[in-house]
Amino acid sequence: MLTDRLGYLLKHVQARLTDQSAKALESYGVDGRDLAILSVIAAEDPLSQLEVAALLGVDRTSIGDLLDGLEHRGLVERRRSPEDRRRNLVALTAEGEALLEAAERVRIEIEKAFLAPLGKAGAERFRDDLRILLEGKG
Repeated sequence: MLTDRLGYLLKHVQARLTDQSAKALESYGVDGRDLAILSVIAAEDPLSQLEVAALLGVDRTSIGDLLDGLEHRGLVERRRSPEDRRRNLVALTAEGEALLEAAERVRIEIEKAFLAPLGKAGAERFRDDLRILLEGKG
């Protein structure tokens, strides 16, 4: 049976979460990927484009296009590093900060509702188990 296959389960559960998140975030004009980029940029001291790409596991050519879209919408801005003029630093604009704050509240609620069938302890354990698998320890 397909539901005995881990790959099938992971793929379809992830697709369901992605769909629910996309619908909930649609009114903010962002998707889960955009929100992840904004979160990474907000969580650190000013990062270069390459550092953002590395943290997200995105290749350097893709991050440029992704940041172009966010910059075009006024959510991020790029500045030359004062220490190294060859390096572009990326920062959230005030509009990007406000959108991130609002959209993060929605993301948290969507994830809480999505994991509700597991119960609070089950949801925490599920996240912990996924972290273990992600780190390759197990």
